[in-house]
Amino acid sequence: MISIKKAAALMLAAAMTAGLAACGKPAAKSEPNGLYDMTKNGEAIVSGIDTSAAGKAKQKDESDNARVFYEIFVGSFSDSDGDGTGDLKGIIKRLDYLNDGDAFSGKSLGVEGIWLTPIFTSSSYHKYNVDNYYEIDPKFGTQKDLEDLIKACHKRGIKIILDLVINHTGRDNEWFKNFNVAQKGGDIQDPYYNFYSYYREGEEYPVGRRFQKLLGIDVYYECNFDTSMPELNFDDEGVRKAVLDVAKYYLDLGVDGFRFDAAKYIYLGDIDKNVEFWNWYMGELRKIKPDIYTVAEVWDADSITDKYYDALNCFDFAVSQVNGLIAETAKAGDANRFTSYVERYLGRIDGLNEDAMIVPFISNHDMDRAAGYLTPASYNMQFAANLYILSPGSPFIYYGEEIGMRGSRGSANTDANRRLAMLWGDDDKVSDPEGTTYSKDSQADTSVKEQLALDDSLLTYYKRLIMIRAANPEIAKGEYKALKLSGTKAGGFVSTLNGSSVCVLHNPSNGTATIDLSTVSGAENFKKISAAIGQGSASLDGTKLTIEGRTSVVLR
Repeated sequence: MISIKKAAALMLAAAMTAGLAACGKPAAKSEPNGLYDMTKNGEAIVSGIDTSAAGKAKQKDESDNARVFYEIFVGSFSDSDGDGTGDLKGIIKRLDYLNDGDAFSGKSLGVEGIWLTPIFTSSSYHKYNVDNYYEIDPKFGTQKDLEDLIKACHKRGIKIILDLVINHTGRDNEWFKNFNVAQKGGDIQDPYYNFYSYYREGEEYPVGRRFQKLLGIDVYYECNFDTSMPELNFDDEGVRKAVLDVAKYYLDLGVDGFRFDAAKYIYLGDIDKNVEFWNWYMGELRKIKPDIYTVAEVWDADSITDKYYDALNCFDFAVSQVNGLIAETAKAGDANRFTSYVERYLGRIDGLNEDAMIVPFISNHDMDRAAGYLTPASYNMQFAANLYILSPGSPFIYYGEEIGMRGSRGSANTDANRRLAMLWGDDDKVSDPEGTTYSKDSQADTSVKEQLALDDSLLTYYKRLIMIRAANPEIAKGEYKALKLSGTKAGGFVSTLNGSSVCVLHNPSNGTATIDLSTVSGAENFKKISAAIGQGSASLDGTKLTIEGRTSVVLR
């Protein structure tokens, strides 16, 4: 583990008093620096953060979608029954770890939303080939378990979204079986005859798409991802009604929204028709739930994702992964490039839909884990987190990121290596998914249990970082203005919400940055450091701001 720099440790320690227990003995302190009090379970309680600007509310307003989300690959997260597979009850068991209902308790991670990867019945471990949208996969639990999870999340102010895969189904889905029967029987009146995208032998082959022959007849169904994933035909009104009914069902059950898988494949290669579909679909869903939370996977350049924002928000792939702008900036890059990018992004999407916002992340279940290329030991991991969590919109954390879990596809060419079992460090029996080849020796030598007790752990860092964001609500939803700094890699922005402003400044370099705020347009009136987080410390003497390397500050 990397210790917080001594100067920062002393600054934090000075802000806290050592309370006395009822017996008169000093309260237990966190290791190794004694910065925080400990719970009776031996977990550090993050404190010393000015939360006055956030008011008295302990949870985010229900209608507010600009929140920190946490992606859970369900089968790898937490196992409640000892069968080795993560499940819904396992998530319920871990909710106090994720969010205990009080954004400023200092005891939980503090995430405000959860994205569950697919939970419906499926023949695969990943569940992206759905056999029945109305049935929870028995390995994960029951519908009652889902309902219990929804209620428990809402009690804590957590929004819960489901991964809804509607571009394709599984081959064992009744829809596909009925399509197969209708095609083989030549029954053009059958409502399932055109349910899936297909072409007949002798017709012009649709270039750039993949197809598989149906057994026994000269019909080829579209399957761009895998032969086990036949693709629906969205020109068919029955298909549109069917996928709308699925979403309605789960909204009625209480979920807050959806992550839409493979959103650009609805009409592969035809952006206009894709956008038309998503505008129609989202229009219908907003009639049911006006504050629905949705985000689409459109894995493409910003110039493409921008076109989808008319209908719904999209993940920002340009900032993610090893070559993304977050990683580039975290590795002693130029923070001005990052903040200018965010400002341009927000300018393009502003007003395109009523809930338009940026959705940054550094990795997910389809990518190599960030700790492999942004190592905690280098402090790149911590600073990358500063960049995207102290940003507007709705940042997404991938489970295990907060403890530095590793995992990569490697030469084995399997995504299972990116979806490894959460390292709880207790009696949880959750195990790696089938097909995993990732060496245990390559995995992080740590666990949640170990990191919860340490004031210098990556997990404690994430807890503190998310609390700083919650304590300064202007960051998530305010009007964003990038600062124009020259002659330095330090950069930042001002964000204003309801007449209140904060200034966030990042120093990604290894050296100290000194900034005269009086010379920076937009930053002249900030008088105090509300929060500082990073490898070093920060100070403000009049208008002279000093930020040590790999450190971020929030000014008021």
